[in-house]
Amino acid sequence: MPKVVVIGAGIGGIPTAFELRDLLGRDADISVVSDNDYFHFVPSNPWVAMGWRRPEDIKVALPEVFAKKKIFFSSAGAKRVVPDENRIYLGDGTALDYDYLVIATGPKLAFDEIEGLGPQGHTQSVCHVDHADGASKQWEAFCSDPGPMVVGAVQGASCFGPAYEYALCAVTDLRKRKIRHKVPMTFITSEPYIGHLGLGGVGDTKGMLESILRDKDIKWITNCKIDRITAEGVEATEVNDDGSVKRVHKIASKFSMLLPAFRGVDCFKTEDGKWIEGLTNPRGFILIDKYQRNPRYSNVFAVGVCTAIPPVEQTPVPTGMPKTGYLIESMVTATAHNIADLIANREPSHEGTWNAVCLADFGDSGVAFVALPQIPPRNVNWSSQGYWVHLAKVGFEKYFLRKIRIGSSEPGYERFVMKKLGVERLKAAPGRHAS
Repeated sequence: MPKVVVIGAGIGGIPTAFELRDLLGRDADISVVSDNDYFHFVPSNPWVAMGWRRPEDIKVALPEVFAKKKIFFSSAGAKRVVPDENRIYLGDGTALDYDYLVIATGPKLAFDEIEGLGPQGHTQSVCHVDHADGASKQWEAFCSDPGPMVVGAVQGASCFGPAYEYALCAVTDLRKRKIRHKVPMTFITSEPYIGHLGLGGVGDTKGMLESILRDKDIKWITNCKIDRITAEGVEATEVNDDGSVKRVHKIASKFSMLLPAFRGVDCFKTEDGKWIEGLTNPRGFILIDKYQRNPRYSNVFAVGVCTAIPPVEQTPVPTGMPKTGYLIESMVTATAHNIADLIANREPSHEGTWNAVCLADFGDSGVAFVALPQIPPRNVNWSSQGYWVHLAKVGFEKYFLRKIRIGSSEPGYERFVMKKLGVERLKAAPGRHAS
């Protein structure tokens, strides 16, 4: 009986385990390792930070979910992965051997790369539900004694959508409290222009988001490198398109939320603290080919934010490419099918489409975009805005949480709807349609 281990129980790891169980049936030993015993729906974290959701509203307890699918689960976390031994050492001192490994850990948040960044410093975060919960308490204190505010994403960041969401949800909340006039807000970002999103823009996200920021009285600074954050505010350097210094800023702030850069998690380091050669790039992200498989370790696959994907284009201040939800699900489906191929003594042949379908909520409106594929040039390059986006994201939150609770990776009606929209998870093989 083949042993498959999935490290990570987030938007990538859990659907991978479900799809593997569906494809392989009961003839495979499937295990999931996480450092938490719950799943939390990351796209809802800005709502938690605003106090519009409680942490328990977006969490799902995992032991019972995996028990229903006959999947072994450990919340001890992965301490060290040794691919040369096909073994994972866990945080509780035990070890798991595997025939196939799927890495879906997500990233480590690189707060330490900038002085004063992060919840242990002088900024808030919405990258984890615990951070968002802490931010909601700080938000209430701030609203009792408001002042200037900074929101944005630092150099090297690859996930920009939540920064826009947080800034605009904050405006919505401040207006409801009738204190918006007391909070000058500045949006600072490493993007070369507003709406770049690490994707070179999608549709008219540049014009659309610039218009929205102007309408909401939010100033912005692009091509921005954060130098340090203090209790008084944010120190940053704005650069020209050639990378030369344009202006040095000292922005007063009583409340700041800045998205960090990411790097790989520590379990992929050797005992001497170096990244495992051939498994990761210099930032610790997992190297993959078009089949989601590591080039050196052919029984190791990776999905999601932990994968090494180069940026869409070079920018004056470094930016990464986001791994959006549907892109991750595309990776998941390709990985599950390719592991099934290997178990059946076939070569992997499935490639994800890496399509992007995104909903960014602003509390009273929102922006949606579709990029097919996510990396340009694209067959579809569309964006739109309106209150319907807010409603759609609320609906999607409820849908995805239910999907996790019932143990389904892609219900039939989801497959039907996405086919009607022309959005596929797998690329079509020559001479046939994608599945």
